[in-house]
Amino acid sequence: MSPDFRPSAVQNEKIHPMSETISKAESNQLLKLATYASVATAAILIAAKLGAYLLTNSVSVLASLVDSLMDAGASLINLLAVHYALAPPDREHRYGHGKAESIAGLAQATFIAGSGLFLILEAVDRLLHPKPLEAVGIGLGVMIFAIVATAILMAIQHYVIKRTRSTAIRADALHYKTDLLTNVAIIAALLLSEIGWLGIDPIFALVIAAYILYSSWGIGTEAFHDLLDHELPQDKRELIIQIIKDHPKVQGMHDLRTRLSGRTEFIQMHLELDDYLPLIEAHAIADEVEEKIKQAMPSADVVIHQDPISSVNLHELPIFKRAP
Repeated sequence: MSPDFRPSAVQNEKIHPMSETISKAESNQLLKLATYASVATAAILIAAKLGAYLLTNSVSVLASLVDSLMDAGASLINLLAVHYALAPPDREHRYGHGKAESIAGLAQATFIAGSGLFLILEAVDRLLHPKPLEAVGIGLGVMIFAIVATAILMAIQHYVIKRTRSTAIRADALHYKTDLLTNVAIIAALLLSEIGWLGIDPIFALVIAAYILYSSWGIGTEAFHDLLDHELPQDKRELIIQIIKDHPKVQGMHDLRTRLSGRTEFIQMHLELDDYLPLIEAHAIADEVEEKIKQAMPSADVVIHQDPISSVNLHELPIFKRAP
């Protein structure tokens, strides 16, 4: 048995299709809704936070403003990338344009990391040259407004992610989650600065910058893996293996290859079948396996090669082999 196969709880469960499946047209509309909402929210928050920074002179508010500027740039890239990713396959792109989402995720990670580095420089400068804060009440009001606006956007994004599993929207939602935590921290910094803790403002900005850099690493790593055709998560591979094992006429399977491109999971494998099966029956078995996989993973693109079991290379380690 190959080390690629590890028994799991999946083996003892009946395979069910995903709880929610939607049409391609509905998926496309949801993705557009999420990207438009993201760009609009970023633009509104930039205007509000710019006013708050000019009035309060708070480096924490500046941190939030810079983060929103980065959000706007990332969301605009996201908008263009999602529109491109939704284009159907063509002569030059037979596998579609889904990896545009991963490119957008990598670009977002770069934007976010840049904003984190900028904030570190600003916070260190403010620690060395402290300045009193002004109009703290206005700053608090703007931050509360930012929290409400961001929470509404995140609710929209999470709904879209649940329905479409978009990599780009997931990356977008991650840095808006960072924004939400950032805004809460800034409220705390403003309140503490108001009672005389002036040094707390740049310290909070440094903490926010560190969290931003951490978030950018997570987004960039996921996008990088997708661009390099990283295998699907082990639980999904085990799900595929279990579906194949459940078919009584499949004798074994090898060369399982998987990758993700945008929202499409590409799956390839070799099924080992009885030598004397008629071609039409072997084809029917492959169709049945493909249909079961697509029930469990509706966006999957499945390619199956059928091998007579006697022709399988004895040196080929099977992913699973049915006992004789």
